[in-house]
Amino acid sequence: FQSPQHDRDVSVSVIRLPHGPDGTSRGFDPNSARYQALSPISISTMGCGNEADLEREQQARVALREQYLRSLIAMVGHTIHFTMYERVNVSAFFDASDIDILNFQVSDLQTPLGVHREALLRCSDIISYTFEL
Repeated sequence: FQSPQHDRDVSVSVIRLPHGPDGTSRGFDPNSARYQALSPISISTMGCGNEADLEREQQARVALREQYLRSLIAMVGHTIHFTMYERVNVSAFFDASDIDILNFQVSDLQTPLGVHREALLRCSDIISYTFEL
């Protein structure tokens, strides 16, 4: 893999997800709040009522997800300015995201304490981020 911003090879390790709650699958516990919120069944039982409303909701989710994924692709190789919790502002070159978009892999992370060559930022710690095209 060749990073567009840097002329060095970068090896990326793959992390295997733990087995799910039933012991054989990988994924979310069907009883968890996140699973309930993201499942189509919860959409139809939360007042959407009919199949046409469910279909519109799903199409809207598809469009928003596609736009977000395209924005992630556009971020690669650009300097991104992150606002983190505790009023910490950092910037870095965006390299990649994991498949669940829970972590961002960045390089040349500039923090108040110095520069880190490579880092993983947890998305749950990020309040906002900006970049210029």
